[in-house]
Amino acid sequence: MDLNVVSYVVYLTVSIALTVWVARTLSRNGRVFLADVMRGDEKLADAVNHLLVVGFYLVNLGFVVLYLRGDGRVTEVIELFDALSMKLGVVLLALGAMHLCNVYVLSRIRRRRMMEREMVPPVAPQGWTGLQPAPGQGGV
Repeated sequence: MDLNVVSYVVYLTVSIALTVWVARTLSRNGRVFLADVMRGDEKLADAVNHLLVVGFYLVNLGFVVLYLRGDGRVTEVIELFDALSMKLGVVLLALGAMHLCNVYVLSRIRRRRMMEREMVPPVAPQGWTGLQPAPGQGGV
């Protein structure tokens, strides 16, 4: 069998398996984080989680397919390993970069929401006192 075909099959198999594994792990473990970011709204957290997973699949699998084509012809086994290590390394870096971008954006949203919570006064205002002049300045 042609080693180019072998390299394509191995590359696609490993890349797709890694993408699915990372997406499932992020989805499962990120749900709690999203629920906190969405102020406990479970339905919204699940919807955002699902949309993030779909986007993650589209971007990463699109990248994997675009990066499928090699630079040269693989004629020896060592070239097969060289090509696979380069391609899989780039795919893993892309997966990591996507993960870091997602976490960064969600942490910014969470930080903003937490700041909004801190700005709310601990006790609702009871009434209005109005402005009163300082003692010795006249007035009432």
